[in-house]
Amino acid sequence: MISFDAPWLFLALPLPWLIWRFAPPHRETVQAFRIPFFRQIARATDKEPRPGSVILSRSRFQMGAAIGVWICLVFALAGPERVGSPIEITKSARDMVLAIDISGSMDEVDFLSSDGERLQRLAAVQNVISDFVTEREGDRVALIVFGTQAYLQAPLTEDLRTITELIDQTKVGMAGPHTALGDAIGLSIRTFEASEIEERVLILLSDGADTGSLMSPINAAEIARQENVQIYTIAVGDPEGNGENRVDLATLEEIARRSRGEAFFAGDLDALSAVYDRIDALNPRDVETLSYRPRRSLAYIPMGMAAVLAIFALVVLHLRVRRAVFS
Repeated sequence: MISFDAPWLFLALPLPWLIWRFAPPHRETVQAFRIPFFRQIARATDKEPRPGSVILSRSRFQMGAAIGVWICLVFALAGPERVGSPIEITKSARDMVLAIDISGSMDEVDFLSSDGERLQRLAAVQNVISDFVTEREGDRVALIVFGTQAYLQAPLTEDLRTITELIDQTKVGMAGPHTALGDAIGLSIRTFEASEIEERVLILLSDGADTGSLMSPINAAEIARQENVQIYTIAVGDPEGNGENRVDLATLEEIARRSRGEAFFAGDLDALSAVYDRIDALNPRDVETLSYRPRRSLAYIPMGMAAVLAIFALVVLHLRVRRAVFS
């Protein structure tokens, strides 16, 4: 579709005619030569001498070329442009961080699938989280893995495919054998510092108890609340286990409560899927869609036409003058 940025400039099209029609003509006084026996020559030619002026006339070709150049210039000044099809850009209205426990206890094969098959804890979590991330279109997602230390695998990004690939490549023990819940929360808060969006969600998945964080998980949850970060905790371990293999349900519930989030426990694969469905319902995707039409200026076309027409007219007039001189 073709449109004009300043269509009101077409009002200038009749401007030359209005000037020619209503403006006073330009007058110029020039010196003239007197020759001997002027009156005798005038009588011999049967002409009556009188004061007057010479009015230069223009040929039809000159007028046509001038009109064509003027029309092309007005079209160029009006700003013709080609308007493309609408393009929509989805802007994220929520930032989400996934913090996944990959300590040694996640290697336990005690997660039950829907058909009763036992799965490794991390493998079961990877399958469900990958599907969850794929459905986050419009959100920015970051990935943190933690064990003895917490590591940022991917900052906030809309490249969800990379996030799912990183999740699939994660292995148990990559971050150490222990569980540092507080450090994972602290790293998540720092990750959100690059966010200008108010809706901030941290999904914290763990199967053990905090054993070596520099910051206690409860204090980290308080700071998260001050930074407007909601924490949803998911426990996937064994509440009856011993030492680091026992999931600390009380701490995870307190973390969620202090950050105005919610705590969940997933004992098998179906329960884990239900947890993510519940989180999806609690935090529906909130996106802002921007639409615009790409515009490409076409002013160079009438400008080029005006230049070509003017050059052609000058060449033709020059040839006519030369022909008249040498004929």
